[in-house]
This record gives sequence, structure tokens and C-alpha cells, in this order.
Amino acid sequence: MIVRQIMKQDIITLRSDDPISLALASMKKNKIRHIPIVNEANQLVGIVTERDVKDASPSIFQLELKEDFLNKPIKKIMSTNLITGHPLDFVEEVAAILIDNRIGCLPILQDHQLVGLITESDLLHTFVKLTGADQPASHIEIKVPNKAGMLAEVASIFLKRKANIASALIYPDTDEKFKILVFRIQTINVTMIINDLKAEGYQVLSPDMSENAR
Repeated sequence: MIVRQIMKQDIITLRSDDPISLALASMKKNKIRHIPIVNEANQLVGIVTERDVKDASPSIFQLELKEDFLNKPIKKIMSTNLITGHPLDFVEEVAAILIDNRIGCLPILQDHQLVGLITESDLLHTFVKLTGADQPASHIEIKVPNKAGMLAEVASIFLKRKANIASALIYPDTDEKFKILVFRIQTINVTMIINDLKAEGYQVLSPDMSENAR
């Protein structure tokens, strides 16, 4: 999946000479925490976040400075050393950028123009969609040897039971000789499938159908 498929395109922007009070009002009205700052040519020149405002605002012991602070231009507090993305970037790469740089959003540029914005919430929503967690399904985790072809082998067992796979994930086990396959299957009764998996020698981690787990 690429960024263009999930980025926000209807973006609220401000100019660097707009007052900080306008940024605060826009955040509150639109329930957002990040506002890109652009020039007359819609080119990104900065970004202001809820945290930028909080970090720069006077303390509760300096209330007389509050009004003066709110009337200052956004350029006084906006971030200008920005990391940006492109509409054709892969979503998982963007997620890694946000985590590695501890930032909450990524402006998306094309031909030097601001064309979108992607946030942590957008990525979380996408992850839920990709894993099928928002749809009714049964969850099965299987521990398999860490070698080629295991996903296809296990999937063939579901095929025999005509069980539709809503999503499949793979993550490493604590032992590098193994990996964990996580399936969401569009069926309620998984007992026969689990029995088939065990009969083929696979270790089913979840659900635990043993007597001790009941």
C-alpha cells in the first residue's frame, strides 16, 4: 500500500505570519494536532503542532504575557527542519520514519507542493484495516519452522476446509529457527481446522484448545 491511498488531502494550512491564536483555534475547531504552514505558492515552509504551542507558551505564573504570546506570528514557534514524504512512498516505510524520528505526522510533497498529510492515527487505522481486525473473524497463531514455503503450506490446510483468510501476518519467534504465522479466518468454528493443523505436526499457539485451557 502506498501513501497516496491513505493520506489526508483536504488539509488545513496556515501562513507563517498568521497569529498563534489562529493556530490554536483551528486545532480546537477541527480536532487536529498538526498544521502545515505554507507560502503563497502552497510550498511547505514549516509545521506547527499542539506541542510546539504548549512548549513555547508562558507558564501559569506569567498570565500577563499570554495575550502577547498568542498575537505573535506562527513563524516564531513553527518547526522548519522538516521530514517529508512522497505520495508513492510505501506506508510501512512512512510508519518507520515516524517511529524512528518520534514525530506525529508527515507532510507529503509532490513537485515541491504540499499535497497531503499522514498522521499516526492514519497509520493505526490502516493497520487495523490491513489486519482485518475491524471485521468478524477467528484468530489463529501457528509456530512454524523459519523456512521458505511455510505460509503456502499452512494456507493449503485452510483451503481444504474452504475457510477464507481475511488476513495473514508473519513475525519472528524468540527462537530464530521459528516464526509465527497469524491468520484471521472468516469462520466461527475453528476446531476442525486446528485439528487438521495439529495432525500435520504444526504447533497451534492460539486458540489453545487443550483441556487445561478450558
